[in-house]
Amino acid sequence: MDLNADFTQRVVVHSDELDWIASPMPGVDRRMLDRIGGEVARATTIVRYAPGSSFSEHTHTGGEEFIVLDGVFSDEHGDFPEGSYIRNPPTSAHTPGSEPGCVIFVKLWQFDLDDRTPVKIDMNKMEMVRAADRPGVSVMPLFQDARETVRAEDWTAGAKVEMDLPEGGEFLVLSGGFSEGEDALRKGSWLRVPEGGRLNATAGPEGARVWMKLRHIPHAAPPAT
Repeated sequence: MDLNADFTQRVVVHSDELDWIASPMPGVDRRMLDRIGGEVARATTIVRYAPGSSFSEHTHTGGEEFIVLDGVFSDEHGDFPEGSYIRNPPTSAHTPGSEPGCVIFVKLWQFDLDDRTPVKIDMNKMEMVRAADRPGVSVMPLFQDARETVRAEDWTAGAKVEMDLPEGGEFLVLSGGFSEGEDALRKGSWLRVPEGGRLNATAGPEGARVWMKLRHIPHAAPPAT
């Protein structure tokens, strides 16, 4: 399957407008944002676990990165509430599930295959740091290496947020909303900007909390076979 697989194009998806599609595991459904491949895929997806559901044990050959958007996600490594940011590097394995149910934003097969750095951050326990040179913006660093920068930002109501994106960027609205061009993004909306693009955003009346991944677009590729 190829879905939003042309990384030279700007893409906006309002995830709450997508139908849920059943996965191979009962009680686990998906809303696909981008995808290259079949069941083993380079993918960006919203995944919903029904209460008491689980996925069979598996290894993430290409790595897994996710944010808990609602509920509590669990595996043998712990219980991760809404606001958790997790990176399970290539070769890591787990048996995921959720007793109360949960919704996560997950990215698969998007790691450097030599990366072995696990990350487990509860964003609820982290403080935002005001960006001195960017009015109305506060920043929470989450991860950075030679290939990418991952962080969350809070934008105050009406803040003008501009970014040059020579290596592209990806943005997920965690709360509030913002306008960008002719698009009005709200909680759950996802924006991908290609290499050489620019973000020209204005935060809405409630402000916005935005998760973002920057500099990674040149490394977009399907899983190895």
